[in-house]
Amino acid sequence: MRPSMSQTKKIRVGVIGVGYLGRFHAQKYAAMTDVDLVGVADLDPNRAELVAKECGTVPFDNYLNLIQEVDAVSIVVPTVQHYQTALDCLNQGIDILLEKPMTVTLAEADELIRLAEDKQLILQVGHLERFNPAVLAVRPLLCNPLFIEAHRLSVFKNRSTDVDVILDLMIHDIDIILSMVDAPIENIHTVGAPVITQLTDIANARIVFENGCTANITVSRISLDNVRKMRIFQPGRYLAVDFGKKEVMAVRLKQENTDIPMPDITRNSFQEQDVLELELLDFVENVRQRKKPAVSGQEGRRALEVALLVIHQIKENQSRFSHLLNTEGNFGFIDNC
Repeated sequence: MRPSMSQTKKIRVGVIGVGYLGRFHAQKYAAMTDVDLVGVADLDPNRAELVAKECGTVPFDNYLNLIQEVDAVSIVVPTVQHYQTALDCLNQGIDILLEKPMTVTLAEADELIRLAEDKQLILQVGHLERFNPAVLAVRPLLCNPLFIEAHRLSVFKNRSTDVDVILDLMIHDIDIILSMVDAPIENIHTVGAPVITQLTDIANARIVFENGCTANITVSRISLDNVRKMRIFQPGRYLAVDFGKKEVMAVRLKQENTDIPMPDITRNSFQEQDVLELELLDFVENVRQRKKPAVSGQEGRRALEVALLVIHQIKENQSRFSHLLNTEGNFGFIDNC
């Protein structure tokens, strides 16, 4: 087993893929006192040079050269490149933070998990919302959730269109809900449709667990507003989480001197905390202490498995109304009705 690193030794890290999100990874690492940002790699050499200059580090146009110099990396490349990039890093003995979804297939996920375990390396999956302080604050308040309702709506952005809205957005809520409900899934009911892209852009999944809990998840990347909220109903208490505002509201009924129960409402806000910074600090600590991540490869695989089931169901449902879809592949805001 790789020994724990000295508390005084700086962890040598790199970032592979410095597009929109990868750039933020590089910025956060560069600001950490116990980390040495050795370099950033990107297929676009101009992009790598720009971010490297901004963060005071070295650009690489080939990540295979970067991983010769580091202890750990963030992998922030397109989803279809996750498996091969992670495989190369693990084979080199490098600990990895792999953005979600961890891979395209379960077979790829299984291979990465096996390799990381064989080599006793850190494989952490970047389910960022797990580190949202509102999510962390609501966990001690959970007690046998009965019904969970999640809405994750986003204005359209011309990125992450290599995957559908399930792997882009819904997988966040799938992961959080799976971590809250300690029971196997009994069945799933789904609906979804492409609107702007040729992949599913809006979807709903109703997940029923064997313990009786039901989760209803709605996602869209064609909304006019950004909404990231979750409501949790459980015996004696109602909880509301606003991921965007980093706020938690808890409501319970208390008996006053009257015959009518009165609502007892508490609100907590955590605006000052940076979610990505919390995630990266956790990753660095796991690398240093050789600790299994809370969002391990197994956790990432579990969320991916459910997401793929949702995708499969939606595709089956879509096949029944394929005549309504634009067979020319010309998607967009065009009113043909």
